[in-house]
Amino acid sequence: MSNVKITHNAGFFSCCSVKLYRIVEFINSNKKIPDFVDSSQQFKWYKNDKSKDITFDFFENYNNITDVNIIHPINYNHGHQFKNYSNLDYNIQPLIKKYFSPSDEIKDTMNHIEKKYNLKYENICVLFYRGNDKNTETKKCGYHEYLKYANQLLQENPNIIFLIQSDETEFIDFMTNLFPNSFYFKDEIRHMKHCKDTVDKKMSSQNYEFSKKYLAITIIMSKCNFIICGSGNCDIWIMLYRGNNKNVIQNLNGTWYSSPQF
Repeated sequence: MSNVKITHNAGFFSCCSVKLYRIVEFINSNKKIPDFVDSSQQFKWYKNDKSKDITFDFFENYNNITDVNIIHPINYNHGHQFKNYSNLDYNIQPLIKKYFSPSDEIKDTMNHIEKKYNLKYENICVLFYRGNDKNTETKKCGYHEYLKYANQLLQENPNIIFLIQSDETEFIDFMTNLFPNSFYFKDEIRHMKHCKDTVDKKMSSQNYEFSKKYLAITIIMSKCNFIICGSGNCDIWIMLYRGNNKNVIQNLNGTWYSSPQF
């Protein structure tokens, strides 16, 4: 039996990125999918019981997903979080479907959020800013830099609504004050004043509950018509669930990249 075992632990989407990379490594080397993918020792930050495997609390069991056509070789590694997302290998989509499709609980959470906030994806632009400790890994732009692209979109699409998503309270306040036609998920996210730490460490007792909500929100963001974002594991997973970078503007180490369709 051919197995892949992953033991990397860090933030939720860092765990996902390394897991995906290890699966890609196996497929590229063996030209087939593994018989068994063991991530039981991952996601420790999010476990109330450290001995429990919580993988399928988040994701559909991959054995239940058989209608996928894996294309190899696949160009992906976990460092691609800091890459121009126009250059990602989106042939990876079948792997996302097989190993990272949301569980029924996550789907229910998505449905609840969609109804609660009356989401109309075709009219939504996401303004996503992953800040705080991410500033130690990459050069983050100032909040005001988002305005050029947000205002351009608003001029071209007067009915657009901005979904503000961030772990920094100041970003949420800055954008919601500027754009009356904006909202954020008040009850479903955690955020804090700018610092060099993470909500997962500052509010660790809530990690299991809010990581499930955040996975649902990440998939929701991927379905929105327009996205203005930065670069990191959270950002790249929006792209991986989206399956393309259409209508995406990305800031990477101080440089802005626009998709051809934007």
